Amino acid sequence: MISTMQITTPCVVSLTWRLDDGQNRPIDKLTDPVEFFYGGDDLLAKVEEVLAGHEVGAELAVHLEPEQAFGDYKSELVCFEARSLFPEQLETGMAFEGLPEGSDTPDMPKDTIYLVTEIYPSHVVLDGNHPLAGMSLRLHMKVEDVREATPDEIEARSVAGSAVGVLGSGRPAVDPSLH
Repeated sequence: MISTMQITTPCVVSLTWRLDDGQNRPIDKLTDPVEFFYGGDDLLAKVEEVLAGHEVGAELAVHLEPEQAFGDYKSELVCFEARSLFPEQLETGMAFEGLPEGSDTPDMPKDTIYLVTEIYPSHVVLDGNHPLAGMSLRLHMKVEDVREATPDEIEARSVAGSAVGVLGSGRPAVDPSLH
């Protein structure tokens, strides 16, 4: 049964979306609804602001500047590490939580997810920026369902398995995919 509940804190909202960059070039499309905790850590503040008070069936669009989404791109979060510190099977796009054991770049944040952006015989380029950092984004959402949050979801301020890689205030644990 589809709810007629309004989106208010705390609740769980199921969304589908299309995400484009600032020039309307497609980045991601979610056609199967995904649940997000509204009023917690699953959604960006500006996305929550746009969703507030809406019901199932609402189709909404929001333009996000970098500071409302994943921040500005910071070149100081890019570093070079020795190729020998990584597994033999290494591919561009792989994500690592923190720097590899034996890293010689002590000024880099330790609790960051680093994506492999380039691989050379002697070194690997790691980027600690979110993949969408520095980008203006256009998000077109459809509210597919709204339900009451469970006590566990309220305590966690999140829905287990939500797509925080795109819309969330946090970074994906070690999965660089967008959803």
